Amino acid sequence: MTEIEQLLARVAAEARNTRPWGWPSLPAPVGPAEVARAEAVLGFPLPALLAALYLRIGDGGFGPEYGLLPLLDGQPSGEPAAVPQYLASRESGRKDPDWPWPEGVLPISHWGCGMYACVDCQSPDGTVLLFEPNADRADHAWYVDAPDLATWLLTWLEGTGWYEESNDDADLPLWPDFPIRATATRAS
Repeated sequence: MTEIEQLLARVAAEARNTRPWGWPSLPAPVGPAEVARAEAVLGFPLPALLAALYLRIGDGGFGPEYGLLPLLDGQPSGEPAAVPQYLASRESGRKDPDWPWPEGVLPISHWGCGMYACVDCQSPDGTVLLFEPNADRADHAWYVDAPDLATWLLTWLEGTGWYEESNDDADLPLWPDFPIRATATRAS
């Protein structure tokens, strides 16, 4: 069994046994047609591991804190889905050029207070970013949470994420690509 298969098995076991806030049950996985529709709407492919989470484990409802967002359709608690949230964030960034939303950065989990965990779908390994809009300016709102989605999932499984009480002094580095990606976003 490959490392990714082992990781998916661990995530699936945890997903079956725990519910994030607001999720009464684990939603069924999506089908390949839903992933294809999401990618068509987004205009870019999902990283393979992210697609596998939706295809094999569930349409959101597992993961740290509030859990993974559903892919296309919102959840019963009213939380938006990843694709509509991305589209809304991009539109908001077009209306307010001081707060651009970088192309290809898909919100995957809501932390509350407007904060999102996001996957950079343009990075080779699916860098996971933290968007923290309570900063005084956009270039101080984007942090690298994990170098890739697999690492982000492992920190959740192992209880070592920055959001854990035992790790509340963790400092995340600013996302160094934001200035470049924001400039490209403003130009598009």
